[in-house]
Amino acid sequence: MAATGNDALKPKYGPKVLQMREMIAQPVFAAFCAGGVAGAVSRTVVSPLERLKILFQIQSAGREEYKLSVGKGLAKMWRDEGWRGFMRGNGTNCIRIVPYSAVQFGSYNFYKKFFETSPGSDLSSLRRLICGGAAGITSVFFTYPLDIVRTRLSIQSASFAALSHAQRAKLPGMWQTLVIMYKTEGGVLALYRGIIPTVAGVAPYVGLNFMTYELVRKYLTPEGDKNPNAGRKLAAGAISGAVAQTCTYPFDVLRRRFQINTMSGMGYQYKSIFDAVKMILAQDGIRGMYKGIVPNLLKVAPSMASSWLSFEMTRDFLLTLGSDAPDL
Repeated sequence: MAATGNDALKPKYGPKVLQMREMIAQPVFAAFCAGGVAGAVSRTVVSPLERLKILFQIQSAGREEYKLSVGKGLAKMWRDEGWRGFMRGNGTNCIRIVPYSAVQFGSYNFYKKFFETSPGSDLSSLRRLICGGAAGITSVFFTYPLDIVRTRLSIQSASFAALSHAQRAKLPGMWQTLVIMYKTEGGVLALYRGIIPTVAGVAPYVGLNFMTYELVRKYLTPEGDKNPNAGRKLAAGAISGAVAQTCTYPFDVLRRRFQINTMSGMGYQYKSIFDAVKMILAQDGIRGMYKGIVPNLLKVAPSMASSWLSFEMTRDFLLTLGSDAPDL
């Protein structure tokens, strides 16, 4: 009888290759790899809106070159810098987001094992929230220096009046920016500036994202099926991202402000989180805590939808590489 399914692989591949396939097909490892793919796809799709959000966030009274609508802001970015302006910082962002997203999805699946009453059992919403929050904190600590550099790269070429043409003539790249920050702004601590408001925002954001996605995904799954179709997965991703971003957005504004707190020409010198909140509210009111939320919400739908869909597609493919899979 002819070999079928994964049994047919045994004569074709050696034991080392089969062992590697088994490792890749482990749920946590598959989630780790699929998370990296999901991060790169989602960030590239929404790179122009991501950069515009940052430019909105770092503005204050007297520095309002990007006090524009989303459409006019994108048009200004195109006029000033062309296509490179849309993608400015995206290379660094992808270098950051691949390990960030991989660690986030992988650690979420890892932490879930400690909360399951039995292998593969469903979790309560609270336990999903806790696992997601822990996964978010884990991923932040591993990749934060790349996040702060991405922020610097995103804004350093923007046409803010306080930054002269001479200052923008020679712009440092990712690694040069890391070195400059390390040498001139306080060593390792400089690379983790703003991490406290980041963690404060990321933990509930990631927790809400995972919890909401799994709840909505379950709701959108037709009765009797295990998985919704691609369109419903996209909808679940868009909804989960919008809910999580709206609830935690002020922390994101604080994170960006602290990341450029010592950057030349920007004028921010916050002493603490409470000092930053007090100054932002005094200058701009409650709206100051939500600067950039419009382009952020516009990017959330395609970003999280493409992220979750690419994650599930990649993970499902990797899981088929194991010997337990029915067929390839």
